[in-house]
Amino acid sequence: MLLAAGLGAPIPEEVPIVAAGVLSRAAALRWWVALPVCVGGVLSGDTILYWVGHHWGERVLNWRLVRLVLSPAREAQLTAAFRNHGVKIVFTARHVMGLRAAVFLTAGIVRVPFWKFFAIDAGAALLGVPFSFGLAFVFADQVEWVFADVHRVERWLGLLAVIGIAVGTAIAVRRRSPRP
Repeated sequence: MLLAAGLGAPIPEEVPIVAAGVLSRAAALRWWVALPVCVGGVLSGDTILYWVGHHWGERVLNWRLVRLVLSPAREAQLTAAFRNHGVKIVFTARHVMGLRAAVFLTAGIVRVPFWKFFAIDAGAALLGVPFSFGLAFVFADQVEWVFADVHRVERWLGLLAVIGIAVGTAIAVRRRSPRP
């Protein structure tokens, strides 16, 4: 899941990281294995995107799948941002879901040195991933309470939806029925 999220799938990276933290707290996973796997999953997707941009360059913009993540206009904006702000863009994009894939692909296209890209990306990941994992690990009990509350709210919303459909159907039937 982390690899797919790193490659641009609209999946928040925090979901599998939080799940790993909660499962580690419940002793279903060993935290000292789960945390490095999370960091590795995050960095692998980023590195693949960089490599694709670096290897195929501007030609990658003609790929239909890439067009979903990186339009030519967006690529031009990111190229200008790299010229003005350098690898600060990589650090910032690590924490922004919709921007991450486009920035890492552009970093490869504009030929940011790999060591620089990887150092900044790994530094940002080593700040964010353990933080999310640690919060989930420490507050795992509260996560269960939150899910219990969510299920309770879902039941009430379901009931309201059924009532709304019943009322809407009754109104529609009444409007269509002939009047005396």
